[in-house]
Amino acid sequence: MMRPLVAVSGAARAVLGAGFFALFVGFWAALTYGGAVPAIFLASPGKAALSGWHLLTRFGFGFDMAMTIWRVLGGFAIAAALGVPLGLAMGAFKPVEAFFEPFISFARYLPASAFIPLLILWAGVGEVQKLAVIFLGTFFQIVIIVAVSAGATRTDLIEAAYTLGTRPGGIVRRVILPANAPQVMETLRLVLGWAWTYVIVAELIGASSGIGHMIMDSQRLLDTGQMIFGIVTIGLIGLVTDLLFRAANRRLFPWAGL
Repeated sequence: MMRPLVAVSGAARAVLGAGFFALFVGFWAALTYGGAVPAIFLASPGKAALSGWHLLTRFGFGFDMAMTIWRVLGGFAIAAALGVPLGLAMGAFKPVEAFFEPFISFARYLPASAFIPLLILWAGVGEVQKLAVIFLGTFFQIVIIVAVSAGATRTDLIEAAYTLGTRPGGIVRRVILPANAPQVMETLRLVLGWAWTYVIVAELIGASSGIGHMIMDSQRLLDTGQMIFGIVTIGLIGLVTDLLFRAANRRLFPWAGL
């Protein structure tokens, strides 16, 4: 069962994954119910769940969740729509790579959160600013990862396509894109997780709605139950989107073993 790189069944994977969650919640409960950590610093699982119920039934937390999801998907979709084609072009055509790669490599190290004061100055505190933060945090990462993947396409496939009379444009469309589509989807799945990090940072400053805004308000009230529920909500939504991406990848590219 512990042999390297040997897959486990779906049932075993589910049991092992649920087991870690159970251990984590058990450790959390032992710390809080046992009195090792005061409630003002860490709410118990029951207090966090009750706070979440009150948020959903009394304070319209469902709207905050919807706004955060919309911001994540909106900013990420724009970044993917622009980043994937550029990354494929950089990987396929070396002059394009030589032109863009130095700036992309430079820009991907710039923290998107550092641009928030400028973005507020330029775009205010509305939705454009939050979408821009997510875009800046994900676009350059998508481009560079997709470019590396496309640039590593098997040369024998490209040579075979040329032998059959395929032109350069057809090489991209009929060889490079199909060969890298599974990895591109996997890249988008991973980068989507980074988008969640950036949206919360954007919502902590100058927002009137969203999960990050709720967490900031809860911090002012010293309500760790609400803060923890907000953090757990982000994790659960992220887990659902991750599972949906995995399911889509397996359905679209069953040969890739994703």
